[in-house]
Amino acid sequence: MNILFFSDNFPPEVNASASRVFERACYWVRWGHQVTVISCAPNFPQGKVYAGYKNKWYQTEMMSGIRVIRVKTYISANEGFLLRTLDFISYMFMAFGVALFQKKPDLIIATSPQFFAAVGGWAAAFCKRVPFVFELGDLWPASIAAVGAMKQGLVLRMIEKVELFLYHKAAAVVALTNAFKDDLVKRRIPENKISVVINGVDLSRYSPRGKDKELLKQYSLNQKFIVGYLGTHGLAHALETILETAKKMEDKPSIHFLFVGDGATKKGLQEKTAQMGLTNVTFLAAQPKSEMPRFWSLCDVALVSLKNTPVFETVIPSKVFEAMGMGLPILFAGPKGELSHIIDSEKVGVCVLPEDAVALSCAVVRLFENNEWRLQYAKQSLMAAKTHTREEQAKKMVAVLEPLVLGQKGIQAVVEQ
Repeated sequence: MNILFFSDNFPPEVNASASRVFERACYWVRWGHQVTVISCAPNFPQGKVYAGYKNKWYQTEMMSGIRVIRVKTYISANEGFLLRTLDFISYMFMAFGVALFQKKPDLIIATSPQFFAAVGGWAAAFCKRVPFVFELGDLWPASIAAVGAMKQGLVLRMIEKVELFLYHKAAAVVALTNAFKDDLVKRRIPENKISVVINGVDLSRYSPRGKDKELLKQYSLNQKFIVGYLGTHGLAHALETILETAKKMEDKPSIHFLFVGDGATKKGLQEKTAQMGLTNVTFLAAQPKSEMPRFWSLCDVALVSLKNTPVFETVIPSKVFEAMGMGLPILFAGPKGELSHIIDSEKVGVCVLPEDAVALSCAVVRLFENNEWRLQYAKQSLMAAKTHTREEQAKKMVAVLEPLVLGQKGIQAVVEQ
């Protein structure tokens, strides 16, 4: 297959969609498929172009056999709804325009949560007369409204109409969770066009290892029981609760909370940490993808946190699978739903109520004090990772795409005759 992919984020960015699109496409290329990704100059989440790149109108590179086209966009940090929307819209127009001048692909895929990427992908597929596949990574704009970045009103209703239009016009919708599929079916999207391909981890990159001694020394973390939050520091994650938990842990100096990443709330979290006088919290900058296993190795427990809102009952953050690949127990503070079901059914960790510092602190203490319990979760976590691999995800996605391509070629053959 010749696949054209719309993804606003792509390595060297390290957020969920960038990693998912890249790691999965690597397998497709190995299996003989052609993959072109239209992205932009890497800048997420700080809104600053990474070293070695420029925000140019058109530039190409090869990355692990994947042809990457980067287009010029309005660049904004991952904060502020209006500026981020301008960023997204500029990518939509630029990616659409560039796609028109590419060799005709067999199909076009666009991934969310960057909703406007899907608009551009559909428009390009319409013009190229090829199937359009919508990979649903988030229920946008519902998730934006859930964190207070957008209020209920005319604009939101208009965007939701466009969202539903895209689902209906897509030849296939690939949802990252079963809950996403359920939501679409309730909104009268035909069930037979929706496939579920749950996120995963590339086990060639993530595996158990001892704590990185160099990093322990560099950040003065020796002899610490480390509860690690590695990932985007965003409005969806209720990270203030972790600081409140850390405050309750001050009488247990061996327990330390480690944040690695960047995002809209990081500055505020750092300011609050200073105001609270917390000495058991460390913030580190976002790291290159290749370095993430080293930082995961520092953790005794992987912490995942989400706001207390029904929308996030449907979400499975990709960091969960990375932590599983590292053989770490999972501590999830969030609403009961898709992720809590995985954690409970696969016995990989502990779930507590969202935005509840008391419940979270109790769970941290239990994991700290019960080594046997923690090791059992770690063992189960590593076993579960083998059922959530990027390779398996790539195979399932191909199984969705190939019938669309064969069907399209059959239609084309009839037309030519």
